[in-house]
Parts: sequence; C-alpha cells; structure tokens
Amino acid sequence: MQLVVGRIGRAHGIRGEVTVEVRTDEPELRLGPGAVLATDPASAGPLTIESGRVHSGRLLLRFAGVGDRTAAEALRNILLIAEVDPEEAPEDPEEFYDHQLMDLEVVTVDGTVVGRISEISHLPSQDLFIVERADGSEVMIPFVSEIVTEIDLDEQRAVVDPPRGLIDADEAEVASVREAAHEAGQGPEAEPAQDAVHGSDQDSDQDSERGDA
Repeated sequence: MQLVVGRIGRAHGIRGEVTVEVRTDEPELRLGPGAVLATDPASAGPLTIESGRVHSGRLLLRFAGVGDRTAAEALRNILLIAEVDPEEAPEDPEEFYDHQLMDLEVVTVDGTVVGRISEISHLPSQDLFIVERADGSEVMIPFVSEIVTEIDLDEQRAVVDPPRGLIDADEAEVASVREAAHEAGQGPEAEPAQDAVHGSDQDSDQDSERGDA
C-alpha cells in the first residue's frame, strides 16, 4: 500500500536541500537517509534520500542526484510516497495511518450519525477529518483528543464530541445571537426573542459538544 508521507516545499540554500512538509507520524522511519520514495507525479521519481536535518523547526532533505538550487526548485510541490505493508500499524496505539481511518462511520457520543470519513487533511497545525454526510455535504472535524474521543477500528467507527456549531452551523448562529443580545444588555422587551433562541438551543442540546495523527 502506498501512503503520502511528505510534500516537497521550497529550496533551501544552494546545495540542493529542500524543505519538506511532513505527513507522517514516523518521519525517522519514512524520511530517513537511504529511503527510496515514489512521487506524485510519478515522472519526478523515485527519489532516494541522501541526508536530512531539522533547521528552525523544519525538515530539510537532500536527494541523490539533486545537487543545486535549480534542481531542488524543480521538485517543489511534489508528493513523497512510501510503500507500507497494509497490515502494519503505528507503534503508538493512539496513532493511525490514513488508510485505517478512511470510510470510518462518524457518530456523536449520543449515537447520532454524522457521516463517513472521506478524506484526511494534513495541515501544519493539526489534521482534519473530512466527513461526508448523507445529503452529500461535508463537515471538517479536527482530529484532536478533545473532539475525537474514540477510534474503534473493530467497529469501524469514530466517536466525536463536537463543540456547538462544528457539525451544524445553525447552532453556532443561534449561540451568537444569544450572546450578542446578552452583551448588549437588552431589556424585558427582548425576552420573547431570547425565549425563542433558548428553544432552538434546547433542540441543539441533543447533539453532544466535543472530538481527536
């Protein structure tokens, strides 16, 4: 099985080094010297890692046969792909490979079905589940322990406890209206509107509020 483990960024210096956006929880294993990686587009590879180092919090790699800045710049935005045994699992039981998470059913802590994971988006600050709902719409759920409370691979299910407004935007709008009215110090004449907002809020309480590379 092939997994994306990095994306090449800009050239660093004049001797062929490139910055790399890491997309693996095991960079020492996947992106170490001697590793041979396929690429997307395929015509750019395979690439063999000659050396690597961390500089100012960024991973810098040098590939065999890439000896100057011009050659390094030509690799920009290329995806690095490693061949992984589909039965292999990360050493840390709290970590998962993308292929293990794809198509898991996502449910809230009270059992409400949200949808299925259709994509994992790797951002610099965190990973996101892209969840496709029954109506074809998508919702993005941060893969952090405060929100994703459980990953059950046996049951093929991810349990989430999302904050208000993460799953249903209407909940966030209702909360914003109520908070704005409170901050404005509206008097008794505004109470009917607040009661109506409270009613919507009660309905939204059926959805739990929380969620977790």
